[in-house]
Amino acid sequence: MQSAEQKVRNYIKESRIRGTRLLQKLVQEPSTRGNESGAQAVIIEKCRELGLEMDIWEIGDNGLTVHPSFCSDRKDFNGNPNAVGIMRGTGGGKSMILNGHIDVVPAGDPKDWDRDPFSGHIECGKLFGRGSTDMKGGTTSLLMAIEAIRNSEIKLKGDVIFQSVIEEESGGAGTLATVLRGYKADAAIIPEPTNMKLFPKQQGSMWFRISVKGKGAHGGTRYEGVNAIEKAMLVIDRLRSLETQRNGRITDPFFESIPIPIPINIGKIHSGDWPSSVPDLAIIEGRMGVAPNETQEEAKVEMYEAIVDVCNEDPWLKENMPELEWFGASWLPGDLDPEHELIHVLSESFRGVKEQSPLIEASPWATDGGILSKVGGVPVVVFGPGVTETAHQANEYIKLEDVFEAAEIIALALLKWCEISE
Repeated sequence: MQSAEQKVRNYIKESRIRGTRLLQKLVQEPSTRGNESGAQAVIIEKCRELGLEMDIWEIGDNGLTVHPSFCSDRKDFNGNPNAVGIMRGTGGGKSMILNGHIDVVPAGDPKDWDRDPFSGHIECGKLFGRGSTDMKGGTTSLLMAIEAIRNSEIKLKGDVIFQSVIEEESGGAGTLATVLRGYKADAAIIPEPTNMKLFPKQQGSMWFRISVKGKGAHGGTRYEGVNAIEKAMLVIDRLRSLETQRNGRITDPFFESIPIPIPINIGKIHSGDWPSSVPDLAIIEGRMGVAPNETQEEAKVEMYEAIVDVCNEDPWLKENMPELEWFGASWLPGDLDPEHELIHVLSESFRGVKEQSPLIEASPWATDGGILSKVGGVPVVVFGPGVTETAHQANEYIKLEDVFEAAEIIALALLKWCEISE
């Protein structure tokens, strides 16, 4: 007689064609921001096929938009819902949230792709297309794990709460909406592309804008003006020093393999409107990483103080202090004790499938895990198929074998965490 673990693993092995088709359908729906409905329809159809208790709603009510952790410049969420499917347990076991985001970043220039960015083309064991790695492959693993348990007629004591959310790539409003709707659990797994590593800690991040003033003048007599670009360069140099200082304090061994654990990235700069004029304004925009063990407010204070420091060293900036703004996307950091039971359960399940111990590291990017843990109080581990190196790039792909192995590992973890009902 087969054990429950053998049943679900065999079911997933026998369902690889079905799982591949599901992932292909999801990738072929270009669920960029504002266009998530097609892919969500595929998700909803699958959840209903599995007999899950469904909750489908459009986010954006006042309770969400006034929450301190809400961050989105999107004004209209109509027609692009969140979807939650619940596999109810018999009672007495621990509950688990399985959280995946359906939104994908834009494909970029189609000429950079070998095929249509949303082709779902399969070749040499890889499925290609925008969102295949980030993170429709992981979402497929979640649904395969749930299907394996349900169709193997295994009852769990704890609830399994599957979430397919929008807006992760733009600050996490979709996951925040699930928390505010009351969806919490004893733990959560987010299958972002970790290359099958376990991430109990995740970097947070914030977008910033620094406006540096200058004084306009004719380029022929530039000495009569103050070049805002040159003053902005002083600010950028100080930000580089700040990055070094902040990262020098990080001694957590989970960050050992990450060259810059919490980067400060200058992503955009604009200044001037005429080559023969001295620019009177330079605008710097970028992203500031936030350590798992600090708050966003603490990071904001450090950047403000760094700008004050550079102003104290330059007479013009001292009299014309740059304006610091925080705008656009923002993600909370996540920080789970590496001795948490969820780490042990996932590690044991990983060894059962891969016959080796998993690598445990810190995430080099932000996820919705910070919202689930900091706002919802839910312990989170980020673990999933796919590698970051292909995410957000042309010719994004995922290895199908990783999708299936992740499904097996997650299914075994659900059996252990939620407990099998006799």
